[in-house]
Amino acid sequence: MSSKGTETEVIFNNRGKNYSKYRPSYPSRIIEFLNEEIGLNKEGVVADIGSGTGICTKMFLDNGNTVYGIEPNKEMRQEAEWFLKSYKNFYSIDGSSEDTKLKPESVDVITVAQAFHWFRPEPTKQEFLRILKQNSSIVLMWNIRKSKSYGFMRAYIDIIRKYREESNIKSDENVIPKFFDNKKVCEKVFSNLQEYDFERLKGELISYSYIPNKGDSRYNMMLSELENLFEKYNDDGKVILEYETRLYYCRMKQKI
Repeated sequence: MSSKGTETEVIFNNRGKNYSKYRPSYPSRIIEFLNEEIGLNKEGVVADIGSGTGICTKMFLDNGNTVYGIEPNKEMRQEAEWFLKSYKNFYSIDGSSEDTKLKPESVDVITVAQAFHWFRPEPTKQEFLRILKQNSSIVLMWNIRKSKSYGFMRAYIDIIRKYREESNIKSDENVIPKFFDNKKVCEKVFSNLQEYDFERLKGELISYSYIPNKGDSRYNMMLSELENLFEKYNDDGKVILEYETRLYYCRMKQKI
């Protein structure tokens, strides 16, 4: 998912299957919204940078777009290739945000989902400008847990905060304005509620790069707390995770 392939090889190794199976998808109405806002259509060529296991990629493939999934992590990329093997309009590339291996001015829309914080901004920006056609857009998106939540969701966030490891991930909000050269960046937020059984809840938790993996002394204690939380709050074997999908979009390369 990163421009720094070696780093993410270590961080995401052994997490790809959980990422693919259990991470939340994105609201399908995003496609209609982008159609209205940036002129996305089925003929548009999309480069999904840091495409991971293909969760975001699939949304644009279902729209009929030709999509290039650019992903440096071998395990994640192979998960996407298996997940999306039925799509003739999908092309998987072992590349990065700094070296996509795409031709100049070959892309109508660049998408980045859950991966922007891994990129080095300046070389990434230069590569994006190289591959974008004139009058084209960049779309960044994240599924973000609602912080102003109560009950189960509040307690789940507390478990994540308790066990998460320190990381050097930078704040996207601080990087975005500079990355877009202070061009007009628009924002849209979509509600994205997800229903989870315990298997999916556990799988999602351990898919995060900053959460203890098997072999860590805290791993079993964390899962025990998660199971107790699920037993307390589940309704007929299900809990609701409250997400918001946050979209930033900018016409980065405008006709002069």
